[in-house]
Amino acid sequence: MPTRTSRTAWNGTLQEGSGQVELTSSGAATFDVSFPKRAAENADGTTSPEELIAAAHSSCFAMQLSAVIAEAGGTPVALEVSADVTLRPDPAGGFRISGIALTVRGEVEGLDADGFRAAAETAKVSCPVSKALTGTEITLDASLA
Repeated sequence: MPTRTSRTAWNGTLQEGSGQVELTSSGAATFDVSFPKRAAENADGTTSPEELIAAAHSSCFAMQLSAVIAEAGGTPVALEVSADVTLRPDPAGGFRISGIALTVRGEVEGLDADGFRAAAETAKVSCPVSKALTGTEITLDASLA
């Protein structure tokens, strides 16, 4: 399996500095990053590690769920997945990711609502990104559309 690479160039201090994160392996995009915007409600056109983790988690979970549905005898028609990654102050100092909320709405043939929820729970614990984030609370809201 391949190794994927991302690169960040940062200039300046935490509060006044800024940088760019590049999706190096794919060459798909380069995004601005800034700590003040990372910690603000309005990202104002910049991304953050938390948003990138949310993108990784939602896409990984969608792929894993499609595989689990097929293994359970169903056919995934459409899956809409979102991941909300929350950054909070850490009582030990600094910040920490305090939780991730996965939400999935699915159109699936061959599985009822209970079967879909069971498949989603299996995908939640078995997707590689979930495994990498062990130690962070991950919640799931799964239902058929």
